[in-house]
Amino acid sequence: MTTTLYFIRHAEPNYGNHDDLSRELTENGRVASQALIEVFSSIPIDAFYSSPYKRSIDTILPLANSRAKKIVMMNDLRERKLSAEWIEDFDAVAKKQWEDFNFKLPNGESLKEVQERNIKVLHHIISESENQTVVIGTHGTALSTLINAYESGFGFEEFNAIKSIFPWIVTFEFHDKALKKISY
Repeated sequence: MTTTLYFIRHAEPNYGNHDDLSRELTENGRVASQALIEVFSSIPIDAFYSSPYKRSIDTILPLANSRAKKIVMMNDLRERKLSAEWIEDFDAVAKKQWEDFNFKLPNGESLKEVQERNIKVLHHIISESENQTVVIGTHGTALSTLINAYESGFGFEEFNAIKSIFPWIVTFEFHDKALKKISY
């Protein structure tokens, strides 16, 4: 049997709000979140998980509500913390982090740390949801580090190519606990 995980990178956020936890969706983001109901209309979904960040929750909430399902919050699905301060030159820091997975700013996280905590949560979700179909609300960097864990060729260029795709859906299929396929 197959366990299918649909990771949904949040819809378009309001970058005017610099608070990572409470950053809400734009109007376009809210419309895109509603559209997920139709995208998944023929797919049975057994469970929903999400980062505790508002933009991730709000992206999958209409879909979860349409299925009368609750969303389980998982703190370790949160996005990478770059720094205690807002970073103006995001691209330069992101590139440096992809070049050196251990690089981090003061009070921030490295991509290696983000990847390790997301892999741990992934394994937990798989063990809780064997042979089920699950939707997971997530973030671009967090999701990209998961892909990189299984496909080492997924690096900065690939991350940079998806950073403006809102929402972005990536499917992981596992047989038992072994990855069969990633689709994006």
